[in-house]
Amino acid sequence: MSEDIRKYLKSEQVCVIIPTYNNAGTIDQVIRSVADYCDDIFVVCDGPTDGTEELVRQCATPVQVIAYQPNKGKGTALVTGFREALKRGFRYAITLDSDGQHYASDIPAFAEAITQHPDALIIGSRGLKHDNMPQKSTFANKFSNFWFMVQTGKKLPDTQTGFRLYPLRKMGKMRLITSRYEAELELLVRSAWRNIPIIPIPINVYYPPQEERVSFFRPGKDFTRISILNTFFCFAAILYGYPSMFVRRVVQRIKNSPTRTGNE
Repeated sequence: MSEDIRKYLKSEQVCVIIPTYNNAGTIDQVIRSVADYCDDIFVVCDGPTDGTEELVRQCATPVQVIAYQPNKGKGTALVTGFREALKRGFRYAITLDSDGQHYASDIPAFAEAITQHPDALIIGSRGLKHDNMPQKSTFANKFSNFWFMVQTGKKLPDTQTGFRLYPLRKMGKMRLITSRYEAELELLVRSAWRNIPIIPIPINVYYPPQEERVSFFRPGKDFTRISILNTFFCFAAILYGYPSMFVRRVVQRIKNSPTRTGNE
């Protein structure tokens, strides 16, 4: 089955982008598991200081390495990967985290989703009642889901997962105003404002025990940044987001309507 998925992803011009910071303990396994399903893998080394970049370059699995210093944030890493993928002609990019939380075995589900929803943004939805899921993560996700609905009028079960498939050509060269964790929320909101369909699919997730967990999320700083972004987007939704969605819907209906003839 993995060989069929590999061929399908190649035919549909799908690559995988793995942004990574200090994930020396997990990056090799993540790359090898992804390589079971996809040949085109970009690893964006976002200013690591623990030898992650060296491990990626020495990995037996052939990958495209994008590296820079210093650390600039996950948003910058994603956009850097998107630009390189677009430059190389890819239509879609699957993104997943490099900490081992996501299962590459879910990649076929993303492949199936784009056969049914071409040029949609496919977003993985974690089980938020997972035994080891941190309580603060559950609260943060519910908080994010609520504000996403306010800003777009759309409901999603999980707006914070990093396991996604982005329709690169449909999104175009989207320039973000954020650069760190909150960028993933910005990508969702702005895609919704462009009337890009956002389709959730269930995914598996691994949460290690508390004593083994590695996280670079800074609760104080990052939550503050997300709150500021949500405040900005609430105002922007009124001034731009909702009017933009309405205009795009009208234009699309006109394009899809039968050509008028005669004296009509």
